[in-house]
Amino acid sequence: MTRTLVMLMSLAIAAPALAHSEKPHGPKAARAISADEYPFGREGDPKKASRTVRVDMSDKMRFTPASLSIKQGETVKFVVKNSGKAMHEMVIGTMKELKEHAELMRKHPNMEHEEPYMAHVSPGKSETITWQFTKAGEFHYGCLVPGHFEAGMVGRMSVTPKGDGK
Repeated sequence: MTRTLVMLMSLAIAAPALAHSEKPHGPKAARAISADEYPFGREGDPKKASRTVRVDMSDKMRFTPASLSIKQGETVKFVVKNSGKAMHEMVIGTMKELKEHAELMRKHPNMEHEEPYMAHVSPGKSETITWQFTKAGEFHYGCLVPGHFEAGMVGRMSVTPKGDGK
């Protein structure tokens, strides 16, 4: 009984943790937009995106652009292209969350999942993320395929507060 409970609790903790594999991911299935709020915002409605930002990922372990300025409340559609030959992904989060997730991925590289704040992109393909930045602050995006984040594949987003004249 105790062993089963411990195993179920471990699965509950690991399930929301992010997962990856070299298997190709298909386009995101049509589904309702999640109302879940995260420290870095929430899933946005593509019909309400105020702008589109193209992000390129390369085998040089870099994102282009490497930094972005966004206004609080803005909904951004990210078109994420993998111009490399290896699998890459873009995961939005706080630096603390991305570091924790990267560590988990080193331990469990074949876990799979889909979250609205991530895009797994096969070589030569593109995926989209639509995100509403409901909170001001500094947030990041990273590739959490094992070894990529550690190699410097991380970008920064500065979200300025509403009413800030910047």
